[in-house]
Amino acid sequence: MINIGLNKKDTKELVGKLNELLADYMVFYQNARGLHWNIRGEKFFELHIKFEELYDNLFLKIDEIAERILTLDGTPLHTFDDFVKTADVKPVKNVTDATRSVKSVLDAFATILVKQRHILAIAAEADDEGTNAMMSDYIREQEKLVWMYNAYLSK
Repeated sequence: MINIGLNKKDTKELVGKLNELLADYMVFYQNARGLHWNIRGEKFFELHIKFEELYDNLFLKIDEIAERILTLDGTPLHTFDDFVKTADVKPVKNVTDATRSVKSVLDAFATILVKQRHILAIAAEADDEGTNAMMSDYIREQEKLVWMYNAYLSK
């Protein structure tokens, strides 16, 4: 047992999955910063603000995930090398146009949502309500963002 009453074996698996998610969030965060800095064209003002909102939100979640890993008696990944090696979200480089930038955001959300649903299932099996609630909140919020970004792309 760890100090919050959960089985150490169950939390070990959760820590591994949360570290994978943390890596995805870190790469997504850096991608969002790059999109914010590099967006060009007629949608600049609109997307520049949206990408800043996105990376601010991702930054908060990165800290929450790392702290959850610590709460589960694990060690969060913390080097760029580990993040890039572990993440399924891939770095996006030099994207300047609106459509490609929004599609890259949607691709990252698709990857992250699948992982969060998997973590949700594992957390439920481990009776880990803290991780379960976190993933549930993230999923609900991000499904709405996916809808909004998709609406932006529709003609």
